[in-house]
Amino acid sequence: MGFAEQMCWLPIPTAGGISPPFVPRAFAQAISAHPGCRSEAALSCWGAGLQLTMAGELEGSKPLSGLLSGLAQEAFHGHQGITEELLRSQLYPDVSLEEFRPFLAKMRGILKSIASADMDFNQLEAFLTAQTKKQGGITCDQAAVISKFWKSHKTKIRESLMNQSRWDSGLRGLSWRVDGKSQSRHSAQIHTPVAIMELEIGKSGQESEFLCLEFDEVKVNQVLKKLSEVEETISTLMQPA
Repeated sequence: MGFAEQMCWLPIPTAGGISPPFVPRAFAQAISAHPGCRSEAALSCWGAGLQLTMAGELEGSKPLSGLLSGLAQEAFHGHQGITEELLRSQLYPDVSLEEFRPFLAKMRGILKSIASADMDFNQLEAFLTAQTKKQGGITCDQAAVISKFWKSHKTKIRESLMNQSRWDSGLRGLSWRVDGKSQSRHSAQIHTPVAIMELEIGKSGQESEFLCLEFDEVKVNQVLKKLSEVEETISTLMQPA
């Protein structure tokens, strides 16, 4: 379940007024089921001390999917507005910041280890099993949530990391056409066919730039020869040892 799916937009009264209408869906469902809490106005029972966190607070697994999504958005997708206080207040409101910080650091470390190794599902299972057995590690329920999250988000996180690690511009698109040459220092070359190639290049998060190239028949053949050499080299490297 993703971060957005974990959340329910409801106004929550606090001592300072109405807080941002953003609470875990599991908490909102529990509020709705509680006698006297079936209207928005009655949600003041939240601030009155209704205990809606799961037994064991940090050991509970339901808010963990939302926490992992928040960490992924902050670490891999560049969303800087996701802070530890935001995550704590919305997902673990009954846990103090002092208790929450080491838990957050542990989950951030686990997620980064999985992402940096680009773990496949067998590696993931072995890694999470080891984490459940180590002192101060994670519970089996938490391991199951982490596994489900990685299986759902692996592709997008991998793409984001690849874009961030690219130093130079990448090729986004290519278009071409063949025209007749209209100007030349040599009259014999006028009206001879030339290939016009337009390359769309750019870096992640930046607008595209366009590079226009012109090739006559000789240059086209030279480019094709070089591309054939590149193809042969790649094919050789892809062959099993």
